[in-house]
Amino acid sequence: MESINKFLIEGWGARIVDGWAEWIDKAETTGDLIGRAALGAVAGQTLAMDTTSVNFYRLVRAAITARPGRRTIITDEANFPTDRYIMQGIAEELDLNLVIIPNELLEHSTGESFSNELVTPEILNPHLTDDVALVTLSVVAYRSGALHNIKELTDLARESGALMIWDASHAVGAVDMQFDRDGVDLAVGCTYKYGNSGPGSPAWLYVSKRIQSELRMPIQGWFAQRNQFLMGSKFEQTEGMRGFQIASPSIVGLLCIDEGFGMIEEASISAINDKAAKGTAMMIELFDQWLDPLGFELVTPRDSNLRGGHISIYHPDAAQIARGLRDDMKVIPDYRAPNSIRVAISPLATSYVEVFDGFERIRDYTKSGKYKDLDLSGIKVS
Repeated sequence: MESINKFLIEGWGARIVDGWAEWIDKAETTGDLIGRAALGAVAGQTLAMDTTSVNFYRLVRAAITARPGRRTIITDEANFPTDRYIMQGIAEELDLNLVIIPNELLEHSTGESFSNELVTPEILNPHLTDDVALVTLSVVAYRSGALHNIKELTDLARESGALMIWDASHAVGAVDMQFDRDGVDLAVGCTYKYGNSGPGSPAWLYVSKRIQSELRMPIQGWFAQRNQFLMGSKFEQTEGMRGFQIASPSIVGLLCIDEGFGMIEEASISAINDKAAKGTAMMIELFDQWLDPLGFELVTPRDSNLRGGHISIYHPDAAQIARGLRDDMKVIPDYRAPNSIRVAISPLATSYVEVFDGFERIRDYTKSGKYKDLDLSGIKVS
């Protein structure tokens, strides 16, 4: 990539440490790009840095501290595993009451069971009391592709006095999110899925200007110090989003984000969202015609307002089919337990023709029955 090559040769290669004056604020400027391109967020609320998990841990701890005396935290059973594990660890560490809303995808279809990964206001409301410090959900459920109503759920949590943390990893770059308009408090996400920034690229976190002064980070690094280069003995968190940064970011990684989210900004998130809706609608139409007769079941909501950029289809032999599609048909889906195959349209990179061809290959491979001969023992299924 031209920008990275130029940085390595003319930037770091030629200037070494003298170049830091230009790069010292890169987590903020790249964060602002993510905010305006994909989150509907004005400058000064988004940082690009670290991993989604690290950012999530820090925001959860900060939110709990900002609500002293409240001992309950809430998530859902269908949330991404790492988020649930982090919540479990924090609850054990601080002796909190962790409420997990039961909505995990069932192994076998029972009518409407597949749509239960959506947390609606009616489902969340009975759990909200004056003891709740925070609620956290994923914008798009990682397995089913179900899309939550950000504004309704955030407003509901706020009415109870709790803070709301959104994990937008499976939404950012495909779903038209408007954080400022919808009153989002806190959010995290990655950049390598629909962000097209490459594996291991830095993640991001969003903190609304409304509550930045309320939060204190559990990991206090020198980039958040009020006078960073004084190297003082006592930590004093600086104002604004810089106060949520820990240390030096990966400049090469941030340049990758600049490229990926620069394309999103140029194309516009509204146009990308529109293509994602049309692409997933096309997938569902092909599913009805080709895959439903072959024993597949649709896991994802049919309403385009209730789904993100991927759909999930259930089959008893999903693990074998997914593996065979990769090995024999050059179709790259994801397998997710229990017995589900995720198929996504990355709107910037995937054409409608590729969607058609991919589903045609899924149909033909399943009809062939070749997957029945696959031995997955010793093979990592993903």
